[in-house]
Amino acid sequence: MLRILKIALVKAVAAWGVIGALGDVMDWKGTLGPVAAVVSMSTFPGGAARWQATTSPLVVLAGAVFILVFKVACALLCGAGAWRMWRARSADAEAFDRSKTLALAGCAVAVLGLFVGWIVIGEGWYEMWRSDALLQAGNGAFRYGGFIALIALMVGARDTERV
Repeated sequence: MLRILKIALVKAVAAWGVIGALGDVMDWKGTLGPVAAVVSMSTFPGGAARWQATTSPLVVLAGAVFILVFKVACALLCGAGAWRMWRARSADAEAFDRSKTLALAGCAVAVLGLFVGWIVIGEGWYEMWRSDALLQAGNGAFRYGGFIALIALMVGARDTERV
């Protein structure tokens, strides 16, 4: 039963990546807009005048592509990982543990993308924390990253279940 739940959790992370990537592609302007708001630093007083603020379309595009790539990578790795875990669900504990590698890599990609994108770049470099509106988005990213990290810890726990 625990193995099935671990597989379901990994599938949920894959679904998060797929839904997020599809949403970003289907509303590309809605993806570019928040990235532009972050890098322009225009959502808080004096932000747009700071030295690191930019309106460069290339920087905005790079940020949006980064978001899309990490969500797609997460979805692909977690999807493949869930498939491997499903195929190993009746195997011994060691084989099931080995089957988790891609799933855990997908979770790690998601957490890395959220941490680097929101915390390091958004909040650290572009001082997103100064903006009430953008801080709420950062809180959502932290929630996603926290849940995905928790799922990775649960899935990564060594399997001792006998089949």
